[in-house]
Amino acid sequence: MPNSIIDLSHHNKISSFDEARADGIFGVLHKATQGATFVDPTYTSHRTDAVKAGLKWGAYHFGVAGDAIAQADHLLQTAGPGIPLVLDFEGNPQGQDMTLPEAEHFVHHLHEKTGRWPGLYSGHTLKEALAKASITAPEQTVLSNCWLWIAQYSAAPLIPKVWKMWTLWQYTDGAHGNAPHEVQGVGRCDRDIFNGTAAELKAFWKAQST
Repeated sequence: MPNSIIDLSHHNKISSFDEARADGIFGVLHKATQGATFVDPTYTSHRTDAVKAGLKWGAYHFGVAGDAIAQADHLLQTAGPGIPLVLDFEGNPQGQDMTLPEAEHFVHHLHEKTGRWPGLYSGHTLKEALAKASITAPEQTVLSNCWLWIAQYSAAPLIPKVWKMWTLWQYTDGAHGNAPHEVQGVGRCDRDIFNGTAAELKAFWKAQST
C-alpha cells in the first residue's frame, strides 16, 4: 500500500515540493476552507508550487457548526474544479462542532453539485457521532457514500461498521503513530497510506478529479 499522500495546511512550512516528490510523495490534500468564510492563506500558492513539481492535488474543508450548504459552496468556489474534495469532520477547538446532520447535508450538496461523493476525514469524532445517533448500517446515513479517510495513530485502523473498507489512513500527525513521520522538503507532517496499489491510487485520483 503506497505511503505517498500528505495532508497540509498553513501550519506547515514547505521548503520544496520538488524534494517531497523525490521522496516518494504522489499527492497532497490541502486545507482550502473552514466555515463559510475562511480561506487557508497558503492554499493557492501551495497548489501552484505542488502542481508545478508534478504532485497531484486535492482540497479539504474543515466543517464547523452552521449553514452546511453555505460551507459546501464556499469549498467549491475556493478549491477549484477537477480535484478530489474532502469534508474534515472533527472537533472544532475554536467553536462549536459540525453536527452529523450538517455533515450529511454538506456531502449531499457536494454530490448534487459535482456528481460525485467527496471523501470524509475523521477519527473518534465520527465514531462517537454515529454511536450517539445509533447508526450502524450504511443505509442509515448518506455519509456511507463517501470514501473514508480515517485518522488513527495505532498499529492498524479500526473503522465504523458503516464502511466495509477505508481508502486513506492518516497513520501519523508527524509526531504520534508509526514512522516515518517526516517528508523531505516538508518536514514532520500528516502522512497517509492508500488502501490499494500504486496503480489503483492513480486510478482513484483520476476518478475523483473528473
